Amino acid sequence: MEKNLTTGSVFKNILFFSLPYLLSYFLQTLYGMADLFIIGQFEGVASTTAVSIGSQVMHMLTVMIVGLAMGSTVSIGQAVGGKDKKGAASSIGNTVTLFMCLSVVLTIVLLIFVRPIVNIMSTPEAAISGTVDYLTICFIGIPFITAYNIISSVFRGMGDSKSPMYFVAAACAANIALDYLFMGALHMGPSGAALGTTLSQAVSVVIALIVIRRHSGSLAVKKKDFRPVRPVMSKILKIGIPIATQDGLIQVAFIIITVIANRRGLTDAAAVGIVEKIISFLFLVPSSMLSTVSALGAQNIGAGKPERARLTLRYAAFMAICFGAIVVLLMQFAAGPVVSLFTDSTRADGAEVVRLGGQYMRGYVWDCIFAGIHFSFSGYFCACGKSGLSFLHNITAILLVRVPGVYLTSVWFPDTLFPMGLATSMGSLLSVIICIIAFTIITRRERKLSVL
Repeated sequence: MEKNLTTGSVFKNILFFSLPYLLSYFLQTLYGMADLFIIGQFEGVASTTAVSIGSQVMHMLTVMIVGLAMGSTVSIGQAVGGKDKKGAASSIGNTVTLFMCLSVVLTIVLLIFVRPIVNIMSTPEAAISGTVDYLTICFIGIPFITAYNIISSVFRGMGDSKSPMYFVAAACAANIALDYLFMGALHMGPSGAALGTTLSQAVSVVIALIVIRRHSGSLAVKKKDFRPVRPVMSKILKIGIPIATQDGLIQVAFIIITVIANRRGLTDAAAVGIVEKIISFLFLVPSSMLSTVSALGAQNIGAGKPERARLTLRYAAFMAICFGAIVVLLMQFAAGPVVSLFTDSTRADGAEVVRLGGQYMRGYVWDCIFAGIHFSFSGYFCACGKSGLSFLHNITAILLVRVPGVYLTSVWFPDTLFPMGLATSMGSLLSVIICIIAFTIITRRERKLSVL
């Protein structure tokens, strides 16, 4: 399970680590999109909107958990790179203790506030009931979602990106089958979508625990490692909290965008919700680069090889840019047909969703280039233990460009969603500029210190 990523070709290490992660993220996104696709075949726009809004709330919670778990990935990665077996075991044990307590608290709090959350989202009247049902079931399943993500972060910190891929593949297959059962055969609507998602996560956790039990010798985690240790917890939280906060604020920004769209009407809300799901699929490569750079960079920095960490960043950013450019070009022509996969375009309201969704996609898709770059930088900053920089560039982009830009374009252009999509991507462009400046300053300082 443990793999040393501090030797050999940097480019090959990126490929061998990122491809399984890319596939696992693809599968995870696929079963998220499956909810929208399948409910669109059996239910109307109101149910589609309920699932799109509810899944956006769950996506926000998930990315915050993943962001917090980045502290574990980096801590474990640095320990593995430095050949510190005891440090790796302590980080793993403290990660489990921390996140299991967190998941219980989250479940209780969110179930209490489920209706206020739905109201904050400015959910259209026709979709309120379905959204409440969807979120209630998903909130009950938070311990499973948390367990899957922390297990995956532990494996990636040890240099193993293949095992999480197998876990999510099982969840994907289970989710699609359960979606057709609950939404197709049993006509449970949004409740069926949530139930399928929750049960499929439980399946992946069970499989992961079986794998861990069979390889318990290589993990070398003992009972004492689960006891909270202040320095270990502090390191995990010091890296993870800025990332979780940044990811949470990014999702809050997207929720604000959703609220703006919801207030424009049901078809606008459905169009934005569908495009958000498609974009989450297109962000496969940018997201995989963030985790790849953080994991590989952490091991190399732990091994005292910062130049390899910087080279990892350069390769990752280049790969993300190439992917983004291809996607941008394709979506200028294929945006409408892609959106039509998630709604019935033969109906009047469905055709309007396709028209508006195509507009939003053509502007938003530019984010695939810009996000790919600043995701790579964020991974590098995390590997260096400077995750506060990731928080800085994201919050700046949100407050100065993304939210005000979307609001103003919504007011100025009430008949099209294209400017709203473009305003969102411009926020990432500002992040890229800040990242390049910060990286240049850090690199110059490190070189001056090495000379001295």
